[in-house]
Order: sequence, then C-alpha cells, then structure tokens
Amino acid sequence: MTELEETRKYKDEFFKSDPHSPLSKEQKRVFEGLEYYPENPTLSFDAKVKPFAEHMHVQMQTSTGGMQNYLKYGTFEFQVDDQPAVLTVYLSEDGEAFVPFVDATSGPETYGAGRYLELESLGSNRVHVDFNLAYNPWCAYSPQFSCPIPPKENRISVPIRAGEKNFHG
Repeated sequence: MTELEETRKYKDEFFKSDPHSPLSKEQKRVFEGLEYYPENPTLSFDAKVKPFAEHMHVQMQTSTGGMQNYLKYGTFEFQVDDQPAVLTVYLSEDGEAFVPFVDATSGPETYGAGRYLELESLGSNRVHVDFNLAYNPWCAYSPQFSCPIPPKENRISVPIRAGEKNFHG
C-alpha cells in the first residue's frame, strides 16, 4: 500500500467512525469511503512561491456568510497537461500555507464550491505541492460547517484530476 493509499484509508476510517467526522449518523451508516482520482505523480511537485511585495491581510467569505482572516502571501506557477496555471497561497492565522481553489473539474467531477490544499514548506519560499491530497471542505458533507470560498484569483481553467472527487452521500 502506498503512502497515499494509507492516508486515504485512514481518512475513510475517520469519516466512518470518528465522533468528530463531518458526516451525520445517517451518512456514516451507509458510508463506504470517499471517491478519489487515481494517484497522479505529475500533480505532485516542488514549487517556488513568489511572495507579494506586501503581504495583505484579507477576509475570505465563507459558505455561511461569515468571514475568515488570512494573509495573502504569494503565488506559485505550474502546468497541467502543458497548460500554465497560477495559484495564490494564503497563510492561516496559525501560519499554515493554504490554497483554496476551483478548477475545471469543479461541479461535474469535484465539489462545486472548490477544494483545498495544504502545502508542505521546504524553506526559502519553496513548497511541496501535492494535488493528490486536495480535499473537499467539510461544508461539502454538511451545511452546518462554515468553509472559506476560494477567491476569484484561485479559480483556474485547467482540470486538476487528483485528490478527492464529489461526495455522493
């Protein structure tokens, strides 16, 4: 079993049985696992983040109408099927690199409001990006959760066929 397969198995077990799972009791009863794209090694890579000259504090609208605070840090560039793309990196209040995004799969294949990605820092503004770990926000499973909505600059036209797919629960 690969590391990614182990991560997915653990997440499925958490969703099925943990009291902190975003699934309702009814959903857990019939839950057989999340749907994922097959592992895509081309969507796992190291990237250089180009920091903005000024890091702006921004508020992101949430799915419940609230606002969440982030620091708009910089961008990274990459290619998908020879198509260029750029995403903005935000820092959460605890300093974690966070990339909310909407791509060409959003709606028909993946959660329509977008998915999230956390980046692994490699130091010196370098990060490891692994779209195989892209995940649905918890509001994809229940409207009781408040989730940041990916901002306009993170709505890209390329398809990211990696990570979690739509939830049909």
